[in-house]
Amino acid sequence: MLTLQNHIDGAWTDSHDEHRLSVVNPATEVTEAEFGRGSPADVDAAIAAAKRAQQAWAATALEDRVALIRDWADRIEEHTDELAELECREMGKPIGIGCGFIAAGVAGLRAAAAEALDYPFTTRTEDPDGGHTLIVRHPVGVAAVVTPWNFPVAMVLGALGPLLAAGNTLVVKPSERSPLSTVRLVELLDLPAGVLNLVLGDAHAGEPLVAHDDVDLVHFTGSVAAGRAVGAASGHALHRAVLELGGKDPVIVDEDVDVAATAQAVAFGSFVNTGQICTSMERIYVHEAIAEEFVEKLVSAAETFSYGDGLDPNVMMGPLVDDRQRRIVADQVRDAAEKGATVRTGGEVPEGAGFFYPATVITEVDASMSVMTEETFGPIAAVSIVSSFAEGLERASDSAFGLAATVYTHNAEHIALSTSIPAGVVWVNQWQGGGGVRTYEPARASGLGATGTTAAYDSATRPFTVHIAPDES
Repeated sequence: MLTLQNHIDGAWTDSHDEHRLSVVNPATEVTEAEFGRGSPADVDAAIAAAKRAQQAWAATALEDRVALIRDWADRIEEHTDELAELECREMGKPIGIGCGFIAAGVAGLRAAAAEALDYPFTTRTEDPDGGHTLIVRHPVGVAAVVTPWNFPVAMVLGALGPLLAAGNTLVVKPSERSPLSTVRLVELLDLPAGVLNLVLGDAHAGEPLVAHDDVDLVHFTGSVAAGRAVGAASGHALHRAVLELGGKDPVIVDEDVDVAATAQAVAFGSFVNTGQICTSMERIYVHEAIAEEFVEKLVSAAETFSYGDGLDPNVMMGPLVDDRQRRIVADQVRDAAEKGATVRTGGEVPEGAGFFYPATVITEVDASMSVMTEETFGPIAAVSIVSSFAEGLERASDSAFGLAATVYTHNAEHIALSTSIPAGVVWVNQWQGGGGVRTYEPARASGLGATGTTAAYDSATRPFTVHIAPDES
């Protein structure tokens, strides 16, 4: 069993708090590692180190910062298999799927580094009086990055690239459920002491971190409830916050689609990573003209998603991250069934070790059921039949969340109407389409603060204006 430590000011150090937390392998229920639960003293030390290092890091030439980030991307790529195995051991993601998402994270890190070289950190305009004005964007300073358990590597890489390239220093706190791979990422990083600091723990570390007076930006990914608390703490401290929170993503399936291919695509979007993705397909609205065939094909596809230990290359779905998450999923299915929904396949907690749950399709769902209103974060495809695309659009838009949405249609008018869905991202005919080239801001309870491409650098910097009067000497 591993003992994990914080990484502060270039050194590995124990937590000031002697209470220990454990990383439990969700496939075997065996403890993989232990670490301190975190404390305000840990946070103070990490932020002080980041603050000391910030000016020198910001003064480092942009090209040199970018070169260090690119070197890190190369080392991560070399260790992809190792990192994917760590993710599997800490949160259950099958290694093959993990490798794919880590590769995407590395590509995003490299893209962010390239974006830095083109970003307008300084712009100049000529003034009518003969002088000129400079708009200069400086790094915000010290950033706190709190990452979720479902994509420990990819989410760290997505947040850190622009923040580091822009000249900020960081304190990173991964989820207490999945710190293994983040610790290894930091081991692979070669930056000056204090530029990137790692604090492990639960809320005992997270709460003092996001509320700290010397933090200038909080980048948080997690639940809506936690995000509200982070937003409140950031507001009180008057520092910037970028929040990506939960989702209840809708899917609209129009009558003109290839039914078999679309059902297979929806199955993947619902069940990959055991449904533990913020943008998983959770509410599926299918046109009545194809509904019967679609459900039949979706059930058949669901039954091909084998579950088990993700170290087995034949396994398509790993376990849920822990028993608490499995209870949430099982309770939502139970609630739906009690209110009249039909479980077409799956829907039963299997016996034996591990927090497994099968790919499940339910129909006859409605808005009285928690499975249609609350984030599930599990392998559940909940299907509702609609009489028209317009009805599907209306119901897809009726949610407290607004992270992403997916629409399957070949009707040009319907494609145009899809842009009205209140969400940060709308994919048409390809879930997760477009690669990493996207700029978005979540809508409603799904978060706030734009990110992606140049917006990520806007968030990572603070603009100020310098007016220089004409030289009349």
